[in-house]
Amino acid sequence: MTTTYDKTDERLLESESPRAALSGFGRRIRSGDLGMAPVVIGLVLIWVIFFLQNDRFLSSRNLVNLSLDSATIGMISLGIVLVLLLGEIDLSVGSVSGVGGSIMAVLLVYQGWPLLSAILLALAVGVAIGTFYGLLFTQFGVPSFVITLAGLLAFLGVQLWVLGSRGTVNLPVDSWIIEFANFKFLSDPVSYALAVVIGLAYLGTRLRTIQRRRAANLSAPSFRGAVIKAVLMVAALLFGAWYLNQDRGVGYMPLFWVAMIVAVDLVLRRTRFGRSVYAVGGNEEAARRAGVPVNRVYITVFAAASTFAVLGGILAAGRLQSVAQSSGGTDTNLMAIAAAVIGGTSLFGGRGSAYAALFGMLVLQSITSGLNLIGVEAEVRYIVTGAVLLLAVTID
Repeated sequence: MTTTYDKTDERLLESESPRAALSGFGRRIRSGDLGMAPVVIGLVLIWVIFFLQNDRFLSSRNLVNLSLDSATIGMISLGIVLVLLLGEIDLSVGSVSGVGGSIMAVLLVYQGWPLLSAILLALAVGVAIGTFYGLLFTQFGVPSFVITLAGLLAFLGVQLWVLGSRGTVNLPVDSWIIEFANFKFLSDPVSYALAVVIGLAYLGTRLRTIQRRRAANLSAPSFRGAVIKAVLMVAALLFGAWYLNQDRGVGYMPLFWVAMIVAVDLVLRRTRFGRSVYAVGGNEEAARRAGVPVNRVYITVFAAASTFAVLGGILAAGRLQSVAQSSGGTDTNLMAIAAAVIGGTSLFGGRGSAYAALFGMLVLQSITSGLNLIGVEAEVRYIVTGAVLLLAVTID
């Protein structure tokens, strides 16, 4: 007699005790279900190595700077995660981010638009670009690689056209976007309160899930396990807030980036659209036969990716306090894509998490920050980044 069981139920039972959870984690590792383990372990190793080379690496000042620098390209990488979940690619996010930042800056500085209106129009352009990509992909069957490669070149030209002979546009020093990206931080009491609120929200969500599963006569983790996890989360968040508060504190921009990641994760895990994204990425034909609106999923995801690219370009403009012809260029594309892949998103679709953008970007920015602190040249940084990317894909 063959016994079958729900894999989800097995994982819930494993959380009844720390020993069972550790045993279950070991079984998943041996079976190849690595999850976020490689990138988390890699991040810890990177931090330890650079701390041993230069103890300023883990100083509160450097970690605050690291969080601020991660948020801009990290926001772009969030859109890349969505596209990769479908098994597709967007090579134009760097150029699109440059276009978005340029539109916002020109409208604000030279056309006298209110900042909010300029940002909304730039975001609308991002939606239009992604929708156009999606229509080309679904209606004409043009591969996403070709579409977005063409977009990379075309929107680089659009950016140069928008900026015109000015070349560089400096944002007003009193602009709110500059304040948001560089100088806005939570006060100490607010940061501690936020840590507690996040822990309570997590606990409430877990307890509701436990209650619903037990009401449906399904296996569920224990209340004790949920409480322990929530307490540990609050303790970790309080310590992180306290440590960052030794310098400037928790920045508005990194907090906004993390909030967007959490929101996208909830959409992917808790909504019909999110399940459709995984279904299409896993097996498009099976998803189509199951009634999933495949074309709509593709168009929506491409539109979201371009919108996140524009949002990242706007944040980068605020962080640098200007927009130039090089904005969105250099290694922006490569860093955004590499962060998504290093964070654990599969290049083959159907597997990954929104948190890949968070952990992958922290890995890359940690490498950049650490190598800069120990005085290593830029060429070494590219070599190391390429090696880490290759390792991540090999593990995948």
